Formats: sequence, structure tokens, C-alpha cells
Amino acid sequence: MTNKRTENEKKFRSWNELLDGGRRYFYEVRGKHGWRAQYVKEVDRSKQTIKFYQEIYDQKGNLVEIHEKFPEDNGHRKVREGDK
Repeated sequence: MTNKRTENEKKFRSWNELLDGGRRYFYEVRGKHGWRAQYVKEVDRSKQTIKFYQEIYDQKGNLVEIHEKFPEDNGHRKVREGDK
């Protein structure tokens, strides 16, 4: 196991293996009013970060906003029902 993989496993603690040999790491932070944020980091098979973003869910568990942070910070984007 490489240092990057060990660091990601320690920080995120949850992940899925991707078909291309990469991984999708994630962890969740709960808010005070029932909302939650999920931080997601996708890496390729060589452990290089290809995408990092934050998903915001309302108290009913609906995805309402995405904040793409890497490779480019695109700010927050509201998610409409048809975008999911």
C-alpha cells in the first residue's frame, strides 16, 4: 500500500473501488438542522486526485447542492430534480 492510499484511507475511512482501478473516497459531516455534507475524493489507479467535491443533502436525504472544488473550483451549484 502506498503512502497516498494510507493517508486517504485514514482521512476518509470509506471508499468504493472504481472499474478503472481508481477509488472514490468519502466521509460525511452532519449539520445541526438535519442537513449533511458528504466530501468525495476520486483518484485514478496511480492514486492521483482527479476530482474533489462536496455534496449537500437536506433533512430528507435529498441532494440539493454540489460544490466542485477540484480540478477547478466551480462554486456551489443547486441541484434540480432532473439533474440527479
